[in-house]
Amino acid sequence: MSSNSKLPCVLCCKENISDSKSIATNLGVVSYFTVCSPEKAVDNEDAIAIIQPDNESLVLAVADGVGGQPSGAQASNSLVRSIKKACASYKDDNMELRDALLSGIEKANNEIIGLNIGAATTLAAVEIHNSFIRTYHVGDSAILVVGQRGKLILETVLHSPTGYAVESGLMSEDEALQHEDRNIVSNVIGTKDMHISMSMPVKLKKFDTVLLATDGLIDNIDKVTIIESIRKGPLQYCLSNMCNIINNKINSEDPSYKADDTSCILFRRNN
Repeated sequence: MSSNSKLPCVLCCKENISDSKSIATNLGVVSYFTVCSPEKAVDNEDAIAIIQPDNESLVLAVADGVGGQPSGAQASNSLVRSIKKACASYKDDNMELRDALLSGIEKANNEIIGLNIGAATTLAAVEIHNSFIRTYHVGDSAILVVGQRGKLILETVLHSPTGYAVESGLMSEDEALQHEDRNIVSNVIGTKDMHISMSMPVKLKKFDTVLLATDGLIDNIDKVTIIESIRKGPLQYCLSNMCNIINNKINSEDPSYKADDTSCILFRRNN
C-alpha cells in the first residue's frame, strides 16, 4: 500500500540485536531486542516484527521457533513474514485487521506443516488500534500490560502444563519457574490442532506499558521483577535493565539461568 510506505516496519529474523533499540510511532514508542542463546553456535531461532499497517494501527509480534535449528528458525521466520504480508494487504482485501491477522497465522500454520520437517513456533502478538489493544497468542511466549504504578492490567495464560497449573492455582509462579517440565509447550504453530487465543479489546491508558517476550526472558526473570523494571522510566532504559539482569546471570554462571534465545518488545502510549 503506497500510503503506508513511510510507516515503521521492523522485521528481525535470525538476527542478534543485543543492545535495545527504539522507534517512535504516532501511537507510541516501541523498544526491542533479540539475542541468540550464549550456548548456541547457530542462528537465533526467535523472530520479531514491528509493523504499522496504517496511521491508526500497530502490530507487534515475537515468535520462538521450536524443533531445533534450522527448522525452528524457519518456522518463526515464516510466521512473522506471513503476519507482515497480512498487514500489508488487509485493506486491499477489504478485511478487518483482526481477520487478516488470524488468516495470516493460519496460513503460516499450514505452510509450516507443509514443510514436513518437524518445524513449529510459538507466537505472542498484539494489535494496537488507536488506544485499544487486542492480544493473539499460541504457546508459551508471553504478553503483559502494566500500569505506571505497577498494576497488572492484562496477562496471557501460557499454553503449557505449568502455565495452566499456575492459572488454576495448582502451582505458584516460583514453583513453575523451577519445574522440570517448564520447557514443555502444549500448543504451537505448525500442528493440525493449533489454536489461537485472542483477547477482547482492552483500552490502554497513557503510560501503560505492553510487553511481549519469548520464554528466554520470562523463564529467567520473575514477573514481579519484570513489572517493576518496565512500569516507568524511558522505555529503552527499561528494556536495557532486563537485558542486564539476564547478562548478569550469564556472566555469574547463575545456576538458575535457563539458556535460550531471548526476545522482547515493549510499547508505551505517548498520549
